[in-house]
Amino acid sequence: MKYKVMIIIIAVIFAAGAVGTFFALNSPARGTVRVISGGKVIETIDLISSDDRSFDVEYDGHKNTVEIRDHRVRVISADCPDQTCVRMGWLSSSSMPIVCLPHQLVIEYTESLDGIDAVTR
Repeated sequence: MKYKVMIIIIAVIFAAGAVGTFFALNSPARGTVRVISGGKVIETIDLISSDDRSFDVEYDGHKNTVEIRDHRVRVISADCPDQTCVRMGWLSSSSMPIVCLPHQLVIEYTESLDGIDAVTR
């Protein structure tokens, strides 16, 4: 009987940890994104206060068009051959950024507008 209770408690703790990890990795708790091109941050955007707009990110003669709408961000067009960044859709997870390898573009959630992340604090 004592072992059954202990197994149930361990199972509940494991399940709670798995559910918590899933939500932590798949739900962005922040509204700030960083647009990185060629390894340099070219723009940091607060999605909560940003107006709907689109802008081009150029790298080595190539172009990606980034759209901000309804407090979300995505790449709507790119002149790269594989179109992976366009097919990724809206940025929805802090664990999976939008990436265009041919154009060295990364769009990712970040901690805040001050540029300091959790590792450097």
